[in-house]
Amino acid sequence: MQKKRKNPPRPARDTRPRSPAKQKPGGKKMTAYATFDLWYGAQAPRLKKAITALRAFVARTVPLLAESVKWGNGCWLLDGKPVAYCYADSDHLQFGFFRGAQLADPKHVLQGKGQYVRHVKVRTAADLDEAALAALLRQASA
Repeated sequence: MQKKRKNPPRPARDTRPRSPAKQKPGGKKMTAYATFDLWYGAQAPRLKKAITALRAFVARTVPLLAESVKWGNGCWLLDGKPVAYCYADSDHLQFGFFRGAQLADPKHVLQGKGQYVRHVKVRTAADLDEAALAALLRQASA
């Protein structure tokens, strides 16, 4: 006489690639950084000048924003809540806003079609349209 199993057999382990939320494009896992400076140090040398300009711009425009790292990206927080982010790709940065879809963008500089997030692409420090981005950053921080 054969014994009945109490628990059903476990399904085979799922070996499919993880969802995009768990990995960066290209299948690379996100790296955790304890500080913005550590995140900055790990970026490609060709992007560091633009990141430095972006950091200085944010600090001048809304000094109350605190630098942090969230979801593997450089971020700026207000009272612990994410306002803006910097995603470093291989040849450009995305400077984005977590509630970007809600922002008034009269110069139409923001890109993206998601429900919430919008960004601008930055390849060099000269790409920063400070007037347009300052208005957006102030709105996002209000």
